[in-house]
Amino acid sequence: MSGQRGRPALGALLFLGVGATLATYFTFAAVQGDYGLFRRIQIEADAERLHAEKAVLEAELADLENRTRRLSDGFLDLDLLDERARVVLGLIRADEIVIR
Repeated sequence: MSGQRGRPALGALLFLGVGATLATYFTFAAVQGDYGLFRRIQIEADAERLHAEKAVLEAELADLENRTRRLSDGFLDLDLLDERARVVLGLIRADEIVIR
């Protein structure tokens, strides 16, 4: 019979090595790559953080719209106007005493 029976063929070892290398590369890319699992988890966390930030900004915008409407010509809230004049301009009423 043949003398090469106990030794594996060089082509089979080469094929197995290339296959293992490619499998390792694609597994690494699926986990660590630009479109991998870790990147996806990071993007989902960023999206969740941005949604929370958006909710805070929408609440702030609603508050500012309410204050703007209350100070408009069609609907003047005198208490809000008094508060803003005190804070922004530093005004006081004539019957008040300032203690420093």
